[in-house]
Amino acid sequence: MTRRGKSYDDLQQRLGYRFGDLGLLERALTHSSAVSPSRRIEHSYQRLEFLGDRVLGLVVADMLYQRFPQSNEGELSRTLNSLVRKETCADIARQLSLGRDLNLGDSEARSGGAEKDAILGDVTEAIIGAIYLDGGAKVAHEFVERLFSEFLSDGQTKRADAKTTLQEWAQARGLEPPSYVQVERTGPDHAPEFTIAIDLKGFERVSAVGTSKKLAEHKAAELFLIQQKVWKERK
Repeated sequence: MTRRGKSYDDLQQRLGYRFGDLGLLERALTHSSAVSPSRRIEHSYQRLEFLGDRVLGLVVADMLYQRFPQSNEGELSRTLNSLVRKETCADIARQLSLGRDLNLGDSEARSGGAEKDAILGDVTEAIIGAIYLDGGAKVAHEFVERLFSEFLSDGQTKRADAKTTLQEWAQARGLEPPSYVQVERTGPDHAPEFTIAIDLKGFERVSAVGTSKKLAEHKAAELFLIQQKVWKERK
C-alpha cells in the first residue's frame, strides 16, 4: 500500500501492468499542485514525465522505423511528432480513465484539472517513465506499443488530417459542418472501443471504431472521404 493507503488495483488492471514499487505509480499520478513547493521535485510527476517523454519518443521512433521501411526521414519525423504530442497522450489517458486517479491540489481539482489535456498528457508520459523504472526498457516498450500501435496503423499522418479535410470539403459546398456522434462504447475499461458516426445533412451516416473517440472520429472522416471519392482507398 502507498502512503495514501491505496492499492491502485483497478488502475493497474487498466494499465495491464502491476508495479513492484507502488510509490512510483503514486508519484506518476501526483500533480505539483498537490505537493508543497519544497517537495515537488521529489514527490510530483515532473521528473517522471521528463523521463517518460524520452522513452515514448524512442519507442515510437523504433515502431515507425520498423513499420514504414519506405518512409524517408522527413515523413518519419512528421509522423513521430503527431503521435507523441500532448493531445495523443491525453487521448490515451482518457482511454485508461486516468483522470479518476489523479492526485490534484484543491484549486486544480476545482478547475477541472482531471480533464485538461496538458495534465492528462503529462500523466501518461509520467506513467511510461514509472513503468520504465519499475519494469525496465522491454516492459516499457511493450506498454507503449500496445497503447500506440493503432494510432500508427491508422496512418493519419501519411496524408492530410481527415477531419480538417472533411470540414473544408463540406464548407466548400455550402454544407453545415459535420457532427460526430458516439454510437457505442464497448470493451473493458483498460481496452475500450468507441463507435463514432458522422452526421452530415444529405448524406448517409458513416461510422467507424477506434480505441479512443478521437481515433474513431478520424477513421470515420477518412471513410466518408473515401466514399465520396475525395480520397482513394489505402492499398
